[in-house]
Amino acid sequence: MTLPGHLDMTALRLLVVVDRAGSFTAAAERLGVTQSTVSYTIDKLRAAFGDPIFVREAGRQVTTARGAEIIAGVAPALDRLDQLARPQQMDPARIAGRVTIACNYYERLLMIPPLIRSVRQQAPGLRIEIVDSRGRGIDRLLASEADLLIGPYLSDVAGVYARALRDEDYVCLMDPAHPQAETEKLALDDYLRLDHIDITYEGRWRSRYLAELEALGHRLDARLAVHSPAGVPSLIAGSRLVATLPRRLAAAIGAGLVLRDCPVPGRFSIAMVWPQRHHRDVMHRWLHHQVIEAVRLPDSPAA
Repeated sequence: MTLPGHLDMTALRLLVVVDRAGSFTAAAERLGVTQSTVSYTIDKLRAAFGDPIFVREAGRQVTTARGAEIIAGVAPALDRLDQLARPQQMDPARIAGRVTIACNYYERLLMIPPLIRSVRQQAPGLRIEIVDSRGRGIDRLLASEADLLIGPYLSDVAGVYARALRDEDYVCLMDPAHPQAETEKLALDDYLRLDHIDITYEGRWRSRYLAELEALGHRLDARLAVHSPAGVPSLIAGSRLVATLPRRLAAAIGAGLVLRDCPVPGRFSIAMVWPQRHHRDVMHRWLHHQVIEAVRLPDSPAA
């Protein structure tokens, strides 16, 4: 692609950021410039390439076909230049900028706190933003809405790298006065008759134990449905309701309640996932190491 002579790399970088951010306002915030600067630069690009490049639809800047072609041509080169410009020997104390991590309740409670403590101690100039993955963490990585995903990861996806961090299985969380609280090992038939809380995750994530149950020809008859594990212990206390939760999460939030092994373990992995654009970046590789070290620490709920 031939670059018009009066356009520079800064203008093209802004073009890519607008495409990834979906709005002029969000792009201006990421780049630390005014919205008028973004609008002025996009106008120059429109004139240079003879195309609107972005059109506004449903409150979002949507890239035209010509704009997508331009971005596909320049984005890889810009990402590679960013990698080359970053020194290979890095002093964490001199790191600046922002990293966005996508995760959900489990990770925010058990894994993010020790990670933040480590990063704040070693790289106080690095700003961390935590966003919900809500079952679309991979999409957020590929759209540059997040730089790192921590969460359940079950299949290979093109364009990302992954590293397993820990394995999990499920337990049942119940009140100490529940009739099954004294049962050391729940039978499947007894488990199916419990008054279950269905944690739906807003339909964006399906717990592995439910898939295993269906493979066995069973379905849970839930008495209550909630969208998140947050607040579930308060619903269980003093009732016959039972929630099936990842073991470490149940242990962290279930003070005063009883944990019993689920007869359908539903084992799954918590992984760290990152996009190709950060794979060789020395700062991101340092951050990935901090995540691995944080997982080795004892689980601790947020203060």
